[in-house]
Amino acid sequence: MTTTPGTDPRPLYTRATAQAAELIRTVRPEQLTAPTPCTEWDVRRLLSHIVGATRRISVVGEGGEGMAVPLFADDITDGAWAQAYDEVRARAVKAWESDARMAASVRVPWGEITGQAALSAYVVEIVVHTWDLSEALGHPLALDPELAEFALPVAREAVPAGPREDRPFGPEVPSPEGADIYGQLAGWLGRRPL
Repeated sequence: MTTTPGTDPRPLYTRATAQAAELIRTVRPEQLTAPTPCTEWDVRRLLSHIVGATRRISVVGEGGEGMAVPLFADDITDGAWAQAYDEVRARAVKAWESDARMAASVRVPWGEITGQAALSAYVVEIVVHTWDLSEALGHPLALDPELAEFALPVAREAVPAGPREDRPFGPEVPSPEGADIYGQLAGWLGRRPL
């Protein structure tokens, strides 16, 4: 995966994780079992994945082996999701402060790429999962369109239009007419609105 030359994903990642944190703080206990556009996950499992994936990219940013980090945070209790995410997102933002880390080669689940490309992919990850969570919660907050405007071309470059058997995404879903940029991103990554 490559990104637009000169695009620094760090400010976007910081904004995207802040947006996710704000949304996570709105989750009520009775919503934890609600369905999400990730059809195999309810809200609780989606939150577990969001925290787990953020732990993983934190470790990668710190120079560690991210693949050793579970993709789900099964150690978090239901009342602690917001605090757990606040802590790990602060860790992730700090882990990627270094320009040298952005230029270095890092290992992620899909191969060896630059830190800049890896963090760009994790912008896509958190932006689309924020949309998933927003859908599940009934859109309690307006989402920042600039984040999805960055994520969509990165996703289109990284995730092929054809068969995706080797990727954790379903086939592209045509976006409804007039879909906003988040709806377009979700559709590209195989999601349907609830």
